[in-house]
Amino acid sequence: MSIVEDRAQVVEDRRGPERPERRDRPQQHVAGTGEDREKLLSGCFIFQALDERDRRELASYAYCKSYRAGEPIFLMGSAGQSMMAIVAGSVRISVVTPNAREIVLADLSKGEVFGEMALIDGGERSALATALTNTTLLVLDRRDVFALLERQPKSALKLLELLCKRLRQSDERMTELAFLDVPSRLARTLIRAIDSPGCPVCAQGAKLSFSQSELANMIGSSRENVNRCLKAWQRRGVIDMKNGWLIIPDRAALQALAMHP
Repeated sequence: MSIVEDRAQVVEDRRGPERPERRDRPQQHVAGTGEDREKLLSGCFIFQALDERDRRELASYAYCKSYRAGEPIFLMGSAGQSMMAIVAGSVRISVVTPNAREIVLADLSKGEVFGEMALIDGGERSALATALTNTTLLVLDRRDVFALLERQPKSALKLLELLCKRLRQSDERMTELAFLDVPSRLARTLIRAIDSPGCPVCAQGAKLSFSQSELANMIGSSRENVNRCLKAWQRRGVIDMKNGWLIIPDRAALQALAMHP
């Protein structure tokens, strides 16, 4: 059995279908107040296309689901009928290559949102989402989003603008993989990580807990290449490595490496 088939069996056995029950059945637990739900979902580009009243209405439809550490949330290729915001915990977004190698696209933390693209087009999930820790998600269904957009054509047009912005960002990532060397790709990946919500900070600077293997998966390289790069940067004072943490004391120096390796 392949990795993807094995994970698919886990999801089927543990959680059943991804699509939740309709609201005319007993609802699952909803996190906090309507204001809390609206705040959690505010990072989603769909919400950026709505006015305050519509955001409040859409947030009222959201509900919670919980996952254990290591449990798949959805599989690459599965139907995309919902988007999620992280209430607690952390989630890894990755893809599995035909030779069973996992490529890490992002590690997300509290307040970050994922799954919007498949929700919009109703297509298959383009990546695998896995709970890195015990995780609680706030879930919003496709039918609720589209029912609102059908009544608000101006919001639908704004959503198209935001989708184009997302596509441009994806093109940028693909360009990095195709044309930049390992140090530049690694520097840009670290910058995105320290700029993400919830990145811990100590007296020496921003702190990241990625292993070298995880960083290699994120940039499409090997652990050995990442190790050589980090050690060279450590000697130059660009980064430091202590007690399992990768510490970034000077974002400007890392930015310079991202632009001029």
